[in-house]
Amino acid sequence: MKKIAFTNAKGGVAKTTTCVNIGAGLALAGYRILLVDCDSQGQITKSLGVQAGEGLAELIQGDANLEDVQIEARENLFVIAGGGALSGVKRLISRREMRSEMTLSEALEKLQGYDFVLVDTAPSWDVLNINCLFYVDEILIPVSMEVLALQGIGDFLGRVEEVQRYREGLLIRGIIPTFYDGRVKKSAEILEQLERYFPDIIWPAVRYNARLSEAPGFGQHIFEYARRSNGAADYARLAQRLTKER
Repeated sequence: MKKIAFTNAKGGVAKTTTCVNIGAGLALAGYRILLVDCDSQGQITKSLGVQAGEGLAELIQGDANLEDVQIEARENLFVIAGGGALSGVKRLISRREMRSEMTLSEALEKLQGYDFVLVDTAPSWDVLNINCLFYVDEILIPVSMEVLALQGIGDFLGRVEEVQRYREGLLIRGIIPTFYDGRVKKSAEILEQLERYFPDIIWPAVRYNARLSEAPGFGQHIFEYARRSNGAADYARLAQRLTKER
């Protein structure tokens, strides 16, 4: 069971979009997938048009069992919901005197039966996101094609490296350029800089595609909403890359 976090302290870089659509692509290929939403905005269930019910907050607080919080969103695609109650979870974690960084790992310890567990994190650097890094094996970092996102990636990687000192085996699997628009000079320039600075971990870019932003409004992933779109093609390619590198 491979555990991967989609993470970046900057918002608006398509973390949830990437997590949901790579997960959907893997599920359609026959893999059994669990999406874990660690964001208080709870966007994963909204993106897939499912009712949240009890989720990660209730699990960590001891108000629900692991079996109760796994929602079947699609065939082979399951979700543990996030939501506003995670704000209380962060306070709970902060009050723990020992092993606070292992709270999420302990809550999901008995999880089994999945090929991939994909974790969607909040656009921040807080105790729950640090818990995510102690839980997963690898991270994928979506980075949008804008100057501020490029400037922030170095700082974010520095923070990840601090965690790696204590979390042996945590791998930075790749950086995923998002919102790439070949018609825009700045977009190409930022992608070129990413490829220059991080040549070994840059993954294929996700092209700007309006269908990707429209699909969640209909409670659908991109393969349901616009399966012939560039967005579907790009995320299918990324999902296939994950299976090849297992």
